[in-house]
Amino acid sequence: MVGSLAFETEQKYGKLLAPYLADPENLFIISSDFCHWGSRFGYTYYQSSEDNQPCDLSVRDGRPNGVPIWESIQRLDSEGMDVITQLDHVMFREYLDDTSNTICGNHPISVLLAAVNHLYPKDVQNRDGPRLRFVKYDQSSKVCSAKDSSVSYASAYLWLPC
Repeated sequence: MVGSLAFETEQKYGKLLAPYLADPENLFIISSDFCHWGSRFGYTYYQSSEDNQPCDLSVRDGRPNGVPIWESIQRLDSEGMDVITQLDHVMFREYLDDTSNTICGNHPISVLLAAVNHLYPKDVQNRDGPRLRFVKYDQSSKVCSAKDSSVSYASAYLWLPC
């Protein structure tokens, strides 16, 4: 079980767990929701288009003029999932710092990425190296108004070469 950790501690635990991750006898399960969106979660990040600066919506904003809110959430989560598939702990931390996405399991995900980075440094990763793929994504509701809320879910698997 992993709680809230500093970046350096994520790296420390990643290094500690790396040998166990490399052992094919072990199974790691990392569980996390993705974006918790809505005023009840204190997170209302919205980006009307990829070209516009993100903003925080207020319940007074109602429906924004740009893309539907649920699409903005999906784009936010997709960006995070793309970063995770790069298997780069530093890049994932930068994504979280930039967006403040409310991925509740961001620390366990970060420890996993740190373990992979310890086993397979970025300069030696190649097409035969580890791969992480997302296989399913969904949202609890399609948010249309700033008064709505939603939680996103994603599932993935990590493959490590023998």
